Amino acid sequence: MKKVFPILFSFLGIFSFSQQVSLETILNDKISIRALEVYDNKVWYTGTDSKFGFVDVYNPQNQKQIKLSEKKLQFRTLAQDKNSFYTINIESPAEFFKIDKKDLTSEIIFRDTVKTAFYDALHFVNNELAYTFSDADKDNHLKLAVFKNGKWSNFKNNISLNEGEAAFAASNTNIASSKKYLWIATGGKASRILRMNLKNENIEVFNTPFVQGESSQGMYSIDFYDDKFGVAVGGDYTKQADNINNIATTNDGGKTWQVEASGKNAGYTTCVKIKPGSKGKEIISVGDQHISYSSDFGKTWKKISDEKGFFVCQWIDGNTIVFAGKDKISVMKLKL
Repeated sequence: MKKVFPILFSFLGIFSFSQQVSLETILNDKISIRALEVYDNKVWYTGTDSKFGFVDVYNPQNQKQIKLSEKKLQFRTLAQDKNSFYTINIESPAEFFKIDKKDLTSEIIFRDTVKTAFYDALHFVNNELAYTFSDADKDNHLKLAVFKNGKWSNFKNNISLNEGEAAFAASNTNIASSKKYLWIATGGKASRILRMNLKNENIEVFNTPFVQGESSQGMYSIDFYDDKFGVAVGGDYTKQADNINNIATTNDGGKTWQVEASGKNAGYTTCVKIKPGSKGKEIISVGDQHISYSSDFGKTWKKISDEKGFFVCQWIDGNTIVFAGKDKISVMKLKL
């Protein structure tokens, strides 16, 4: 009987947890979505086939979709300031779109025609400042663009990436910021953290213990609660069940990273988001094969759903999370 009780209690724990989670799909469409924003009680998204649109969280029948281009562009970025949304198509030429929040009219405000242009993430620090990160040119120099005074321009720097070091346009979340810093997570044959001091624009580079060495490995997503605490997730998209050295946290602003739950998590993960107001204690993550949750600063994780095909997530409030991915947007209610 001693062997039975732990199994029974484990089963009851899983059953109890599952009873506290509900998942409702609010949008179905032939689209792959890897970037979303929440604004005005609506989930805004970009995706394949030049599609941009929204669906109302509380009234899903209230939705609209437009095409930003007659070309079949693929968007994996989306960000916003108080008046507009911004998105960049992957692959060259990269066109930087600005979309008015009031009437959804769009315009191209910047172009990158370099053949190697491939923008992996777009992030607004505040309403006046944003950064976007592209795969490097042949010289392996860090390629950043900055949005200041309503205009995009190339950000000059002297940072070199390693051969085979790039980033993953998996969920528009390999850039994060706090009041003091901007962080960029790289992946591939090297997976490192680049940290910019927003006051003087000085960039430091820190190694990580994350799985790396192959083009498919490394950090895919990061999030920071403040200047010190952050979390990173990823893995290997060609071996999604692998779960060694694919989650890490930092308590010193990205200088050093501690591997968490190695061998004890659901595997390859594309997006991670810290619950607002939780000081980093509560975290949600999603991968192509799972949705997972941590209630102890990322040290341990519970798989709370086997739902497949999600790539990106975002907290709406303390109990509601939106997920998007292959052909759908869904809302999860947590009662924890």
